[in-house]
Amino acid sequence: MIRKIIVFAVLLLLVIGVALLAFAKEEPVDFSTEVKPILNKHCITCHGGVKKNGGFSILFENEAFAKAESGKPAIIRGDAEHSEFIKRLTHEDPELRMPYNAAPLSEAEIDILKRWVNEGAKWGEHWAYTLPKEVEVPKPFSFARLFGKYPSGISNDIDYFVQDKFSDKGLKFSDEADKQTLLRRVYLDLTGVPPTWEEIRSFETDTREDAYEIRVDSLLSSSRYGEKWASWWLDMARYADTKGYERDESRQIWKYRDWVIKAFNADKPYDQFTIEQLAGDLLPEPTKDQLIATAFHRNTMNNDEGGTDSEEFRVSSVLDRVNTTYQVWLSTTFECVQCHSHTYDPFKFEEYYKSVAFFNNTRDEDTYGDHPKLRFYTADDERRLDSIKDWISQTGNPQLVRSAELFLHTLEPKVHAHYSDQISNGALYDTKWLGLRNGGNARLKNITLNGKKLFFLNYWTSAPGGKLEIRKDGLKGQILTSIDLPATQGRQVIHVPIPETSGVHDLYLLAKNPSVKTDETVLMIEWFAFREGFPDMDNPKSRDMERTFMQLVNMNPESVPVMIENPKEMARTTYVFERGNWMVHGDAVTPAVPAVLNDFPKGAPNNRLGFSQWIVSKENPLTARTLVNRVWAQLFGRGLVEPLGDMGTQSIPPVHRELLDYLSLKVMNEMNWSIKSLVREMVTSSTYKQSSGLNNNQVDKDPENRYWARGPRFRLSAEQIRDQALAVSGLLSDKMYGPGVMPHQPEGVWMTVYSGEAWTKSTGEDQYRRGIYTFLKRTSPYPSFISFDASSREVCLVDRIRTNTPLQALTTLNDPVYLEAAKALANQMEKDAKGNIRQLVSSGYRRTMFKDPAEDKLIALEKLYHQALNNFKSHPEAATKFLSIAPAGNKNRQQIAAKAASTVVANALLNLDEFLTKS
Repeated sequence: MIRKIIVFAVLLLLVIGVALLAFAKEEPVDFSTEVKPILNKHCITCHGGVKKNGGFSILFENEAFAKAESGKPAIIRGDAEHSEFIKRLTHEDPELRMPYNAAPLSEAEIDILKRWVNEGAKWGEHWAYTLPKEVEVPKPFSFARLFGKYPSGISNDIDYFVQDKFSDKGLKFSDEADKQTLLRRVYLDLTGVPPTWEEIRSFETDTREDAYEIRVDSLLSSSRYGEKWASWWLDMARYADTKGYERDESRQIWKYRDWVIKAFNADKPYDQFTIEQLAGDLLPEPTKDQLIATAFHRNTMNNDEGGTDSEEFRVSSVLDRVNTTYQVWLSTTFECVQCHSHTYDPFKFEEYYKSVAFFNNTRDEDTYGDHPKLRFYTADDERRLDSIKDWISQTGNPQLVRSAELFLHTLEPKVHAHYSDQISNGALYDTKWLGLRNGGNARLKNITLNGKKLFFLNYWTSAPGGKLEIRKDGLKGQILTSIDLPATQGRQVIHVPIPETSGVHDLYLLAKNPSVKTDETVLMIEWFAFREGFPDMDNPKSRDMERTFMQLVNMNPESVPVMIENPKEMARTTYVFERGNWMVHGDAVTPAVPAVLNDFPKGAPNNRLGFSQWIVSKENPLTARTLVNRVWAQLFGRGLVEPLGDMGTQSIPPVHRELLDYLSLKVMNEMNWSIKSLVREMVTSSTYKQSSGLNNNQVDKDPENRYWARGPRFRLSAEQIRDQALAVSGLLSDKMYGPGVMPHQPEGVWMTVYSGEAWTKSTGEDQYRRGIYTFLKRTSPYPSFISFDASSREVCLVDRIRTNTPLQALTTLNDPVYLEAAKALANQMEKDAKGNIRQLVSSGYRRTMFKDPAEDKLIALEKLYHQALNNFKSHPEAATKFLSIAPAGNKNRQQIAAKAASTVVANALLNLDEFLTKS
């Protein structure tokens, strides 16, 4: 019996031992998280992308296992011992050991690579290029869950994911922030401006369980929500009020900014928000708003400098649109692929130009006029347009109604003058305008003529009375038309009727005006447009409509540049640029998306519209992740994945990848792409509501707060700092929309060339409007915004770097905007105080920090007041200078000194870190 027991025990131990060995067996090496980072860090700079030393590349799977220059593959699957790739990592000869002329890999790194090869060298995909998978919320058991409630410290599923990682670092949630701090935080995050003291007090005394959620919902429905979140988007859209480059002249594009604000306020679903901006013009019967949305990609810069090559800068804009699209929606550094295959991520050189092909067929050019532009007529002029549409319908050409309406609303040029050639006795002026002198001529090549047309010229002349003749297929070819140029100076659009002609022809323009000097220009032409089949102008009614039509054409109403696709007969061919040089064309390519990402949607048009549908497809692995990551960064100060601009293999492996995927799936499927719902989910989490106070024990464990065991704390944005100062001082205007405004800025900051444009300080409430409405000149942005790290908006910016420089303190201490806010705040403090200095400083602190001051702060502020008061009493001229008022008589010096002292205290409050920081 004893022997049986012993045998049984031995067998049991053997079973347990085998089980333990099996359990302890190492997990297979993961290529994405373990192998790829090592290859990117040590190997790929010499063996991938541009360089393929030894004929060996580890950028793409087929290259990694192909034969190298030795004639054998460097990696033999399942055999690390005989793989040259592994041998070279431990070679004793420094000339043969890899990485060459660099520190060797660590033993741990070499072990990972050996195991990977021996396990079959499975290539695998980077996690971000695979679709998010359904993630189970890590909910531990609790009695509260049995009753359908969240346990203490948990507000929604986000908190379960965050809490699940705490054990890795021995962390726990911080206490919830006090009510004053929490309400200020969510106000600043959702609307960009702080609450009032009265709103704070109301929240403090609200005992309802959902008191906080009620405030969140109210803020999400506020019109100020759109103003705050639009500022984030406009950085990525590189929105500015000027064209950029040397001349940097103004452009009217503010209606796009207003469209973004309205879209956020309306909670336009993100997929629709995307499609309208990338391809609103290609939607069936696009609305004006959908056309305005396409100005997203008209924010590219235009070079109006004389002598530039318009095609060069048109191409530059197209490439910028490609790079920006991949950066904004896919967190992909696609610009790296312009010259060669991506060094770190699986994007091939040719794929870049296949994406370029989606964007290369828009009608805009690098020309002064910024055409095509959507024009906005007054109500009276819209009625005149309606009469023209009725006239066209009555003539039996209803199909032309839409064509005429589009033309009057966009003035879309078909051919820009810089495409003319064979110029005789003329020249391209500034490469933008075709100038013809007396007897001069030029050719327009390959113009499609299908039926009767109106030939429109946007032209300028300083010598009235000339004649323009148009011939077909040669200088001595058939005369299609000959007209007298209007005897008026200045820029205008005229129409030139062309008889019914079909086919593709060269048109020759001949200009005459014997009255001008030999070297004078008869006319200068910017662009040409063609409209088919307009009614004959052979009766009084038609001639009246003709005059009305041309009056509307020559008006200069408010407008915004928009995207319009070229017609088929003007479609451009897209080529690969050898080594990224736009002047050296390689093979022609057609539109296609990168192979590593999702397939192009079935049935989608192979143009920008189809491309935008591909981006927001639920099969796209990057779009929802990018949205969630960027919104999280806006609220928490950093993304779940960093850097924000690169979710590829060079990104830092995320701690909370499961949370990222969970929210990505939720925003697509449950929230139907609602950004407001996503924001609400985040700001109602316990993770967000935590105190940002620094517990030294937890800070040491997670100094960068990657595990989110404390609330967000970071400096406000440039616009928020100014808006908050104006808000607490009672100066902030709530006026929305319209052209950019010009608040005070120092003299001489804005120096313009080639134009009489100047910074003219706005009057009335316009000088106190929110920062999003401040006029932005790319070569000379608003100084205080630049001091606080705002963008010049020349290119897409997805993440503002936060700096800490002396210029920032000098700005908030001395900029007249902040001094004026301090004076206004001091006035309110004095009203509250009624002569009591302690009450005065307490009032200022409550109005700025939204809580009562601690005793030590009260004492410090009182001391500052008395020091300033004594100084101003002794130096009354300093008080009047500080307040920017005229010197006063002896009778008022005491009052002025007190006013100046109050303003000093107010100015100090507006400069405190706790005022400039969201905590």
